[in-house]
Amino acid sequence: MKGQILIKPIISEKSERLSGKLGQYSFVVDKAANKLQIKGAVEKMYGVTVTRVNTAIMPSKSKTRNTRSGMLKGSVSAYKKAIVTLNEGEELDFFGE
Repeated sequence: MKGQILIKPIISEKSERLSGKLGQYSFVVDKAANKLQIKGAVEKMYGVTVTRVNTAIMPSKSKTRNTRSGMLKGSVSAYKKAIVTLNEGEELDFFGE
């Protein structure tokens, strides 16, 4: 999908804790996207006001697993993560509750 800035939200224990206490939400984003593009995409998609955007490129990790036929080696791809801080009192609802 060329041209898509927000790929998917990150749903983990740490991201849930950040969203509950600080109003910060994590997304996997396109590697070529900058902070202004990420801010605009979140505001357009969810209709909220973004205060701050922090980005980090997460490195790839090598993984091994044991199977009946032996050890299989592979890797998890690298990705860019964006942590978006919203205005006080605003929140995102990923699950439609």
